Amino acid sequence: MKKSMFAVTGILFTIVLSLQSAFAQENGKKVLQFKYKKGDRFSLVSKVEEDVRANGKPLPHMTILNRVSMETTNVDDKGRGFFEATFRTTESFSEFGFAQSVDWENFESESKYWRDKTGKFDISSEYLMPIVRDMPVFPETPVSVGDTWQADGYEAEDFRRFNVQEPVKVPFTANYKYERDETFTDENGNSKELQIIKAQYKLMHISEIDEFSTVLADPPVSTMGISSRTIYWDNERGQIQKYIEDFRITLETAKGNIFVFSGRTTAEVTNFEQTATEDNVKIVQTKVNELGLEDISVAKTDKGLQISIENIQFEPDSAVLRYSEQKKLRELSKILKSYQNDILVTGHTARVDDNEEECQTLSEERANSVANFLMKIRVRNREHIYTEGFGSKRPIGDNATEEGRKKNRRVEITILDK
Repeated sequence: MKKSMFAVTGILFTIVLSLQSAFAQENGKKVLQFKYKKGDRFSLVSKVEEDVRANGKPLPHMTILNRVSMETTNVDDKGRGFFEATFRTTESFSEFGFAQSVDWENFESESKYWRDKTGKFDISSEYLMPIVRDMPVFPETPVSVGDTWQADGYEAEDFRRFNVQEPVKVPFTANYKYERDETFTDENGNSKELQIIKAQYKLMHISEIDEFSTVLADPPVSTMGISSRTIYWDNERGQIQKYIEDFRITLETAKGNIFVFSGRTTAEVTNFEQTATEDNVKIVQTKVNELGLEDISVAKTDKGLQISIENIQFEPDSAVLRYSEQKKLRELSKILKSYQNDILVTGHTARVDDNEEECQTLSEERANSVANFLMKIRVRNREHIYTEGFGSKRPIGDNATEEGRKKNRRVEITILDK
């Protein structure tokens, strides 16, 4: 069968591009591009330390922890990757030395989108996350240290509270510079070369807001700001290793209020494996039994591999772990350290009266106590362990019996798959 002229031309074009790429590599130039593989799973964790001023008055300092789990479920013939992602956020603020946390499940959203080799998104307007899109975007031609380029991107702002159901696009033009190469050594002693890319952009946008929305609300009408991001790029993998961003954003509302947000974001990307399998349930339960740990069960859940510690013991009406439970967690840490995925600690209480508010607070405090102890014995660092509490709202036993209450007084440790 004869090949068509178009097929032959396509083959020749591919050969020319390959030769150009090889020549560029020999001359110190690199083609920076995203690489996608079906079935790849990634976790991006970012920590935002943010200060806010409202009409010149400082508000409590904010710490925002974002966790994004992504899976590449398809790769097309153009080399684009299709992602199915889950975005989760926890927020805490400090005032007078105290901190409060928001239940992370209230800040969970799903998103699906295509991303091409250069970094550009193809995403439906129904999705609010990710906020920053088309960042970074790489040129299609090879670059070397010192080269600069520009590319357009945009932020997708969530104005649903102002009756704007689709994300408001705030465009920007980013200035990029390939600054240097840097050798990175991981905790296992493995070294690799990373490309350090500097990216900066300014925001200046006037929003079109329906006049009706200003009757009961005070929507933003202008957005101004600046972002400076240092990207640690792994060109061998075709993925971001980590990034650091400094930002300052000013919002002016329809009623003349001015909010200024400034701070720093640090983020890293890691691979993660699927832990919630029937085999792993059997393996972990066997290890628990071999360690002689009582009142511990292992299960497969939609979030990941869950290890439930029933009848966990604290000092009376407190979140102070008893020594016996600290000893149990030290033994359990031998299992947890064998997995690299992030961890979620969930607290539950038994219901003995009608004060659910106290149960809720106590469950959160006990989850935090267990998480802090796991951090203390170096199971995970703060950016890779999360907490939540459900009070007595999710019983697995009968609160009318002591045996049932023991089951309900539990802490669940989930090795997260997403």
